[in-house]
Amino acid sequence: MAASPGSAPISSTSSVASPDARPRRLIYGRRLGPRLSPRRRRLLEERLPQLRLDLDSAEWAQIDPRALFPGAQAFELEIGFGGGEHLLWQAERHPEHGFIGVEPYLGGVAKLLAGLEARGLNNVRIVVDDARLLLPRLPTASLARIYVLFPDPWPKRRHHKRRIVNRETVAEFARLLHPGGELRLATDDPDYARWMLAAVLAEPRFCWLAESARDWREQPEDWPETRYEAKARRAGRRPVFLRLVRQAVEGEADP
Repeated sequence: MAASPGSAPISSTSSVASPDARPRRLIYGRRLGPRLSPRRRRLLEERLPQLRLDLDSAEWAQIDPRALFPGAQAFELEIGFGGGEHLLWQAERHPEHGFIGVEPYLGGVAKLLAGLEARGLNNVRIVVDDARLLLPRLPTASLARIYVLFPDPWPKRRHHKRRIVNRETVAEFARLLHPGGELRLATDDPDYARWMLAAVLAEPRFCWLAESARDWREQPEDWPETRYEAKARRAGRRPVFLRLVRQAVEGEADP
């Protein structure tokens, strides 16, 4: 998840992305937070290098999930996994799938690493960076699901450009999902919910699956509650859950 508003951004440009379409790295807020326990610090030092896709390395200029997870039946991406609760839940229940998780906050990465170690999971790879740098490196129609759950809403109008869900990223999500693939979004901010809907409904390759209010007020059974969702409910905020399917459109070339 994005960190606290008002913090200074970390901004640079990757040295390996193609120069004609190179997103700018822009990570707002803190990266580490409170002091980590010795165990979690050890995981960051020893385990993270084994699972990390370092976007500053030429090795990861292009990323093929099939090479990351040989024999996997499908591939999924979670952007802003926070403490990793949802990602761990999905990875444990779908060992036949390969998962890429993106989170710039090292405290959350350490929690995920602890969960992976405790459960003995090896079907997750981690990007500690700006997700917008990852998206263009993944192959077209390579993913079965993309999750963006409770991202920072950046409520001030002048900060809306920082929102990770926008028309540009939604177009990339549509490119990355294969037909029949699913995009899942969640937020507890009403303005961001409207913003999200405007972005996805403007993309003809997505079809919103809601048929009644219940479909966006309640998450499906395979959508576990995260600590961010629990925090929102305790504060009296009602989360919104959006499910969209990637549909083929007339005239679109086969991937």
